Amino acid sequence: MASVGLLFVGAVLFINGVMLLGWIDARSAAPMNFFVGGLQIITPLYLIFTANGDANTILAASGLFLFSFTYLYVAVNLTWDLDGTGLGYFCLFVAITALVFSALNFTRFADPAFGVIWLYWAFLWTLFFVLLGRRREGIGRYTGAVCAIQGWVTAWIPAFLLLTGVYARIGVPLAIGLAIFGVVVFLALVPWARRQPTTAAPAPAGEHAAA
Repeated sequence: MASVGLLFVGAVLFINGVMLLGWIDARSAAPMNFFVGGLQIITPLYLIFTANGDANTILAASGLFLFSFTYLYVAVNLTWDLDGTGLGYFCLFVAITALVFSALNFTRFADPAFGVIWLYWAFLWTLFFVLLGRRREGIGRYTGAVCAIQGWVTAWIPAFLLLTGVYARIGVPLAIGLAIFGVVVFLALVPWARRQPTTAAPAPAGEHAAA
């Protein structure tokens, strides 16, 4: 069930990324954030209620709420045109917590690929904090590109690997590939973003919305 939720996390990250790039109107991204935010509330609740007290299952499921609350926060901000600084500081909380989940995946869960993926998410939510909480609109285009790419790399692809049973066979090579891809691509985006005119996506109270 978590894999199905992950698939649609890819969709909302991509939608929010292209919103930050200015390709779509901000308000048009609100429904997807509501849909996926709601799904990511139902999924961890189901996993926790059916875990029979298994500590690892409950621990892993708890991390999904970080995403559901982010997407619902974004949806509310977009719908009611709220100031984005509160969302930005929530993203700082998420980024720090993502580092803990990354360490847990490398150690307790023995899942290096998701250890790397949680590092991706920690980086992305840190960008959201800087963009929203610190009001650094100059990184909006870079953040949008990173967000859109991560929708495919950290969610859509892993979800299909999990759903098809392939993931368990390629965990370590996938972790290495993701690590190399992230460093190369996200560094290469820096000069690209600087060459492009900064487009402020129409988001709550003149702010940008997070993923």
